[in-house]
Amino acid sequence: MSAPATAAPLSHDAEVATLVEALAQRLLAQGWMLATAESCTGGLIAAACTELAGSSHWFERGFVSYSNAAKAQMLGVNAALIAAHGAVSEPVARAMAQGAVQHANVAVSLAVTGVAGPGGGSADKPVGTVWFAWAVPDAAAATTGARNATQAPQPAQAPQLHSEVQHFAGDRAAVRQATVRHSLRRLLALLPLMPPLPPVPPLLSGAKAP
Repeated sequence: MSAPATAAPLSHDAEVATLVEALAQRLLAQGWMLATAESCTGGLIAAACTELAGSSHWFERGFVSYSNAAKAQMLGVNAALIAAHGAVSEPVARAMAQGAVQHANVAVSLAVTGVAGPGGGSADKPVGTVWFAWAVPDAAAATTGARNATQAPQPAQAPQLHSEVQHFAGDRAAVRQATVRHSLRRLLALLPLMPPLPPVPPLLSGAKAP
């Protein structure tokens, strides 16, 4: 029997670095901020984002809601929802993404909750099962508000929620790394392609501000 696939350290993952750079460019172009809500990855997505210099301009915060109590306290996930569907489920992932947007006051969020292993799996949720959710603005919200000199506007409309499940092979490290990659790859695909906001023109020399 062959050993399960393993993964190189996340800091050496060239694909993740490329995805983060592309995500940074997309968010900066719109003045949107990102928050992450992580369970099975324990903050790896936030760590990958903040590995890039200048990430404070587009990354707001990361929630590591590993326990059920943390999901309820930090993100407002209803305990009854967890009891009814389990922590690794579509309703909980969507509630985590929604809670991240609301509690961090951001335009974009992603959430992951899964079974990284080696234990904890079941017949209906085997090791490697990961639920994802993303909250992204719709195209109409991209131009909501005016750019502020100190903080870019966040869309006033409710974000669009997207969710899906994946089943990854490999050991704990491989599952977690695959989760990081997929969360970023799909977020890039889901973000609306909008023209960048125009830059704020500088005041002409000697001109008075209105």
